[in-house]
Amino acid sequence: MIHTIKSGETLSQISIDYRTPLPSLIQANPTIDPDMIFPGQTITIPGIPEPDTLPYKIDISINNRQLKLLKDGAVMKQYPIAVGRILHGTPVGDFVIINKAPNPGGPFGTMWMSLSKQYYGIHGTNDPSSIGKAVSRGCVRMYNQDVEELARTIPIGTRVSIHP
Repeated sequence: MIHTIKSGETLSQISIDYRTPLPSLIQANPTIDPDMIFPGQTITIPGIPEPDTLPYKIDISINNRQLKLLKDGAVMKQYPIAVGRILHGTPVGDFVIINKAPNPGGPFGTMWMSLSKQYYGIHGTNDPSSIGKAVSRGCVRMYNQDVEELARTIPIGTRVSIHP
């Protein structure tokens, strides 16, 4: 996939966010100088499909505490979610799903899907009463059956847009 560098980003942080080893990132982009990247520059992230080639997109409204799954631009399904609390807000922006991990254990319920931002994901919960509230440390929580359904539906590389 193609990533457009944002202000303040480094190749090291991009490699962490996409869980791609820095040497692999450098090898996939032989024409860039790793010490001189700039906002607006594009780089290839190896191993992740281009989101624009996929039919699915996830739209998350923090204020409405709702996740919408779109297919070919049309709303396919809506899910209630929990979001980040004060001091641990859910990040706003455009991300992609970079991996999926069933049964991650602990408070993450029965499924974890990593976002292309270190430490953040969409996951299930061991506390279903938290859905609809602002209680997480920034991740998006879903009912276990909902996150399992979502994970079965979407491929790696699906774009996730998070907004207030």
